[in-house]
Amino acid sequence: MRAVIPFPDISPELISISLFGLEFALRWYALAYIAGIVIGWWLCVRAVRATRLWPDATPPMEPRQIEDLATWVILGIILGGRLGYALFYQPGYYLENPGQILMIWQGGMSFHGGLLGVVLAVLAFCARNGIPLRPAADLLAMATPPGLLLGRIANFINAELWGRATDLPWGVVFPGQMAQDCGQPLGELCARHPSQLYEAALEGLILGAVLLYLVWRRGALKRPGRVAGTFFSGYGLARFLVEFVRQPDAQFVAAGNPLGLAWHVGGYGLTMGQLLSLPMLALGIALILTAPRRT
Repeated sequence: MRAVIPFPDISPELISISLFGLEFALRWYALAYIAGIVIGWWLCVRAVRATRLWPDATPPMEPRQIEDLATWVILGIILGGRLGYALFYQPGYYLENPGQILMIWQGGMSFHGGLLGVVLAVLAFCARNGIPLRPAADLLAMATPPGLLLGRIANFINAELWGRATDLPWGVVFPGQMAQDCGQPLGELCARHPSQLYEAALEGLILGAVLLYLVWRRGALKRPGRVAGTFFSGYGLARFLVEFVRQPDAQFVAAGNPLGLAWHVGGYGLTMGQLLSLPMLALGIALILTAPRRT
């Protein structure tokens, strides 16, 4: 029998408390959101206090403004992530059931939707407070990868968003009937790519390390748009590649489309995640090319 890695025995709930007949639980996924926002806020405050990192030693905002911006960002993440999931992945269902769009506790969030929500929130915040957009975008781009790292690890703990079936030695046997339904011979376990951990490494760990290096060692914040461009293009490329081994959403899989391609011609095409990543990649390259060449 080929080697596989059993799924670790980790509960999605960190703690659970019963009060007055109701069950209250703190889930790893919620904790990842909270920790990611707190770490991002801390990184932003450190950066604006280090005036040497900015052109003319002038940060785009003050530390107290970071707290106000964090509130806008949180709303952008939640509303944008939920609306993006409804529009990009299940528009037909939510058009028939609009009352369920705001039921975020039932699951279903889109990173690309959350990113769009954050972009709109930052645009509004910067316009309202007279803050230059590119430096603010650089600041948030630097602070985002820790949240991506923790969020993808939480996806793994939740045994969700797993990858396609694989016979590689690091394939993970995820629990659940859907994860075990991959057309394998009767009696054998279905091992899948731990695509959540691939994304955690690429989008969180590696991209985060690159951005911190550019900011703190290469003076990238003195070239407005360079850090944000590196983030957009780095995430877009990482997500595009991981989509090749990530199991697509069930609504895209059909008898004539077993790979779950959202757009295809003659059996070749792109998944929804790849389609949404291409504009990010293009925007990132454009920001890098238009960033000032001199600090």
